[in-house]
Amino acid sequence: MKHIPRKRFGQNFLVDRAVIARIVDAIDPGPADQLVEIGPGLGALTGPLLERVARLQVIELDRDLAARLRASYPPERLIVHEGDALRFDFSALAAPLRVVGNLPYNISTPLLFHMVTYAGHFTDLHFMLQREVVERMVAAPSTSAYGRLSVMLQYRFRMQKLLCVPSSAFRPVPKVASAVVRLVPLLRPDVLAHDESVFGQTVTRAFSHRRKTLRNALQGFLTDADLEATGIDPGLRAENLSVDEFVALSNRVNRVSSPARAGRAGVGRQTL
Repeated sequence: MKHIPRKRFGQNFLVDRAVIARIVDAIDPGPADQLVEIGPGLGALTGPLLERVARLQVIELDRDLAARLRASYPPERLIVHEGDALRFDFSALAAPLRVVGNLPYNISTPLLFHMVTYAGHFTDLHFMLQREVVERMVAAPSTSAYGRLSVMLQYRFRMQKLLCVPSSAFRPVPKVASAVVRLVPLLRPDVLAHDESVFGQTVTRAFSHRRKTLRNALQGFLTDADLEATGIDPGLRAENLSVDEFVALSNRVNRVSSPARAGRAGVGRQTL
């Protein structure tokens, strides 16, 4: 039975066989890998991946597609978890995991932040995302694409943009181009944040008004003296700081500011 793509799930199905082959080659799965695919859809990647691994686990929200997958592959080869990847507990699966997915554009950023929570459970992750999102993920400081997403992910992962995918590779054809990115968890960040919640709050606050200087963006949160104590010029903007400098800022906040003061300064309680 023909499946009609559902807009509420952000379904655009990969159909270009050459692109599929390039993605699978980039992942290079081995027979014994604990591989998990997010959003398998019609199985464009699922089949080629199963040719290389003994067993594959998939997470699929669409119950019709989940049923189709169960009917297409034996249960000892393909384990289907029907549910929302945004709420999936990856720690319940045997680590280390390798994760792959063609992520719906409408949930890509929150899903990436969800994966940060489980970074220690992964060997690597390969995702196809909107090209603009990938460029933000791998962006360097002092570039227009560099922002909160860049800092929060680069603190946890080493990332590499692998290949670009044209919109013509999908059905229905999306309005944007895509790219494939590899994320490899860092065993230990080069500079460690003393409190990752405070780190997330500091990054969020600094980029909430990205055209403002740090002096103004962090007003009521850190003083000029606090900034200078970290060796960071208060006249810089958030986009000028490296990940390690953001860690230094957050560690300073952790020293001089209680959570109550951070809340009064207008910093959200979200970690990422």
